[in-house]
Amino acid sequence: MKWFKRLAVVTAALASVLVLAACGSGSSSSASKTVKVGIMSTDKEIWTDVQSRLKKEGVDIKLVEFTDYNQPNQALEDGDVQLNAFQHQNFLDNWNKKHNTKIVAIGNTYIGPIRAYSNKIKSLKDLKKGDKVSVPNDPSNEGRSLQLLAENNIIKLNKAASPTIRDITENKLDLKITELDAGQTARSLDDVAAAIVNNDIAASANLKPQDAIAVEKINAKSKPWVNFIAAKSSKDKNNKTYQKIVKAYQTNATAKLIKKVYKGSTLPAWNYNFNK
Repeated sequence: MKWFKRLAVVTAALASVLVLAACGSGSSSSASKTVKVGIMSTDKEIWTDVQSRLKKEGVDIKLVEFTDYNQPNQALEDGDVQLNAFQHQNFLDNWNKKHNTKIVAIGNTYIGPIRAYSNKIKSLKDLKKGDKVSVPNDPSNEGRSLQLLAENNIIKLNKAASPTIRDITENKLDLKITELDAGQTARSLDDVAAAIVNNDIAASANLKPQDAIAVEKINAKSKPWVNFIAAKSSKDKNNKTYQKIVKAYQTNATAKLIKKVYKGSTLPAWNYNFNK
């Protein structure tokens, strides 16, 4: 009997441990559905809506806001966020190469044409000899800016995929092209004849798309400029919680909000026909 009682006590103790372990496991599973997402501050309204809808599905998104492009990927690599949504493929390719990281896209969001703005002229054709023009200094967006100038016959470029000022082959107006952090381009408008500004930076500076003096064309060549949700590595692509977030983003409700927040200047890109 004593042996039987001891066995009963041990069995009860083991059962308690298993129950506690199960509770712990459930807690861990719940915690895994809390996801920190790094976003640009201009996208907060869009992501707050996604956040609200996902809460009903048991996914708790914590939004971490950034105001420049230098931080979100580092935050992702350091584990401060689990996803981010701010960049396009060309930007990410340059980042991964420079920082030896393996960040990957897991779902498209939108595409925002880059635009030229000015407080002094009405068209790029009004640029005069020696005028100053500011462009973003990150490799991909600088390339887009220079290509916009080339499309408008202001400069000529060689065939570099992501041109820099060193790839300018003709600059008849002897323009002084100033490379700035993307977040500073809009602030430079009083100091330059024209500034070429990324869409989200323009939105945060309250620049109206209809006031732009030149707009990048969207066509089949624009696919590298599609923004997306990114994760730290390829093993995260099939994470069920992350895919729930992508699915919740890629909805008609989000598409309407994108158009509202960006005043029609930005296009939902997950179903966009780039060949039209």
